[in-house]
Amino acid sequence: MKRIIAWLPDRVDGRLKAIAWVYLVGQVVLVGTGGLVRLTASGLGCPTWPKCTSDSLVNTPEMGVHGFIEFGNRVLSALLAVVAIVAFLAILRMRKQRPDLFWLTLIAGLAIPAQAVIGGLSVLSGLNPYVVGLHFVVSIALVATCTAFVFRVYAVPGPRVRAVPGWFAGVAHLTSFVVAVTILVGILTTGSGPHAGDANAPRNGLNPEILQHVHAIPAYVTFALTLVLVVGSFRYRTTQVHRFTQYLLAVELVQIVVGLIQANTGLPGILVGIHMTLAALLASAMTAVILSLKAPAAALDVPEGSAADAVAA
Repeated sequence: MKRIIAWLPDRVDGRLKAIAWVYLVGQVVLVGTGGLVRLTASGLGCPTWPKCTSDSLVNTPEMGVHGFIEFGNRVLSALLAVVAIVAFLAILRMRKQRPDLFWLTLIAGLAIPAQAVIGGLSVLSGLNPYVVGLHFVVSIALVATCTAFVFRVYAVPGPRVRAVPGWFAGVAHLTSFVVAVTILVGILTTGSGPHAGDANAPRNGLNPEILQHVHAIPAYVTFALTLVLVVGSFRYRTTQVHRFTQYLLAVELVQIVVGLIQANTGLPGILVGIHMTLAALLASAMTAVILSLKAPAAALDVPEGSAADAVAA
């Protein structure tokens, strides 16, 4: 045990950075594999939970490809639980120096079993669309948390102060709110559409055609606000916020193109899956933009109240 404790990092090093990236990439991939489960009608490939069947923990050959896909998604969830434990242990020795990393790994670590339980409830409820939607919400929250973990692993420790004007920060936070609305309406839209995860799974009863148009409204508002952020950030081209707003815009452009194509081609499964994965990337990019609104106080070397003025100068 002493050897294990001695091996744990006492500062942010290459091992911790690698763990953070594996954590984030794994969560995004999990969203993609969850979409695969749903879009291949494999949601009940394992008809029970926590076992795959009443008699077997794993899928059996008789269950075919659906069982393989559903159980594969469960395996990935289990692997991410292991990553969560590793990430938490990796920051234990520096928990006093880096409480931000400690709390991020703790929150993500607690959310993963909650995500697994909600996934199990979705199976036990016969893929109730609202339970499935809640499962997706937790996945998006985990993507955002893991993004914050990656961001803070690379960040200079210590107090942080706002490094952009108040109006810019206000627009960024408004954009994050509209992004959340866009994702939530997208979940309702998917819950009303044809991809239920199983032929006998219930739908939420809402009109999918109307919801498609409703979903487009916050999506275009997000795009317009992001354009304001990108243009506004040109004044701070040497800062992280400029780079991350560009990433956010790039994700949205691809998301809009995919959304328009899928809406006009009968919602092909592969495009819906890409759209779901892009939603995770959208949440990740938006999280990075919000976090980049502040910079280390030590780096700016100015009192908190004048940080934005220093960056503008």
